[in-house]
Amino acid sequence: MKKTLLFIFYSAFMLVSFGQENVLDGGPKKVLDSLYREDQFYVGFTYNLLLNRPEGIRQSGFSGGLHLGFIRDMPINKKRDVAIGLGIGYSFNVYNHNLFLDKDEGTQQTVFSSLEDVDFSTNRFSTHIVEAPFEFRWRTSVPETHKFYRIYTGFKVGYLFSFQSNFKGAEGQIKQTRISELDRFRMGVTFTFGWNTFNFHFYYSLTPLFNDDALIGQETVGMRPAKIGLTFYIL
Repeated sequence: MKKTLLFIFYSAFMLVSFGQENVLDGGPKKVLDSLYREDQFYVGFTYNLLLNRPEGIRQSGFSGGLHLGFIRDMPINKKRDVAIGLGIGYSFNVYNHNLFLDKDEGTQQTVFSSLEDVDFSTNRFSTHIVEAPFEFRWRTSVPETHKFYRIYTGFKVGYLFSFQSNFKGAEGQIKQTRISELDRFRMGVTFTFGWNTFNFHFYYSLTPLFNDDALIGQETVGMRPAKIGLTFYIL
């Protein structure tokens, strides 16, 4: 799946790149588009965190994410340096940690526990989310150049359509995909700023990963994902 997604993104990148016209000194004169739009395709890479963890739960190793999509850029002033962005995207995330998910054989309810004193080689979640970003955008762009400062803030709403918990230890491998305690509807706030190619991106989830039925003892599992990384934009 990762190779397929990267191929799709690369194809879109090449198609958009070849479709752009540049105005070069000494070359054919082109009429600059006074109705230009900015930053409509994006790809991002993040380091993922799990905040508000219950006692005894910690992250381990590297947790990362891949995010890509399309945002329709809609300028709202004459200079076209202030805009609203609305789009559709895909987010793949991995979280390495010591929260173990198992099933009660009798009730088939999810049992949450800590692996704090257990030896294991792998224990992680992976999530696939379709999401709709909404942004309020300010930038210093002009039609003649695509190198400019930008500050974008907003939120994302999404749906977690695929989840897998993967454990590997001395007793073998245990995978769980059907977790009724998952909060599949996602919402979080975003903030992106930068110049030209490099843009720092922050995301904080307003909804916990698990609902109130997910417990370790008497403590709610909850946990709110946060992401820190880089976002790259293409016209």
